[in-house]
Amino acid sequence: MFKQSIGQAHEKLVFNRRVRVLVEQIGALLPPGSDMLDVGTGDGQIAKMIGARQDGTKVQGIDIMKRETIHIPVTLFDGTTIPMENNAVDVVTFVDVLHHTDDPQILISEAARVARKAVIIKDHLSETKLDHMTLRAMDWVGNAPHGVVLPYNYAPRRNWDGWFDKADLATDEFITDVPLYPAPLSWVFGRKLHFIARLTPTAA
Repeated sequence: MFKQSIGQAHEKLVFNRRVRVLVEQIGALLPPGSDMLDVGTGDGQIAKMIGARQDGTKVQGIDIMKRETIHIPVTLFDGTTIPMENNAVDVVTFVDVLHHTDDPQILISEAARVARKAVIIKDHLSETKLDHMTLRAMDWVGNAPHGVVLPYNYAPRRNWDGWFDKADLATDEFITDVPLYPAPLSWVFGRKLHFIARLTPTAA
């Protein structure tokens, strides 16, 4: 009952604004007419909305489980290997997925293998213990009511840069002004704890 109440409050105060901001900011980074693959897509609704921001975009998703209601074509995968050939799609996206994995490097490298033009990532930055504690609280409120596994695997910017370099991805954009929360919530839960990055395979 408590988790359900928390989930309802989160949706009312945060979720709808979060969707709007992510759709606008990620959609603006998506090349028009792209074949887009969303990893860890859930029901695919946000991915569909992101794709709709650019004309001619085709969107598909992969996830470790398939939900009863889905808004885009979704293929099951094992959580580590993207079931596609090299350079199979234009863009691979991750929206708050990689901090739920044990080793983000694996999927980042897989995305670099599969993407022809870009990899777009929305995730978190944790530079201090306070950052980590804040992100844990946010993650629990947003995901525990839905039964999502929460490893709380947050990382500082230097780790992300290292993962990108190892995957041969060059950073085109790294945005930390992601206004997911209204004031005064933004004073606690904003603080550059969120980023959106657009990365280009160096072989592209």
